[in-house]
Amino acid sequence: MPAEFVLSVARDAILTTLMVAAPILISGLGLGLIVSIFQATTQIQEPTLAFVPKIAAVLISLLIFGGWIMRVITTFTLDLWGDLGVPFS
Repeated sequence: MPAEFVLSVARDAILTTLMVAAPILISGLGLGLIVSIFQATTQIQEPTLAFVPKIAAVLISLLIFGGWIMRVITTFTLDLWGDLGVPFS
């Protein structure tokens, strides 16, 4: 197996991982920032106020982007199997 092929597969795997994780991480980060600003403004320092909305945002983003995430992972896997020469149907 040539080194270029291994590097190409590794690059594709990293890019696929970033594409799959991005919507979930961005939604959690965005809502966490909004909640932090709200907490700083109102001086409410309740720890559960920071975690519960983030969990809800991650679950909602999984519901919204779940089909797309599965399509990206499936496409990557089928392309990888095709490049390796593994027969599939």
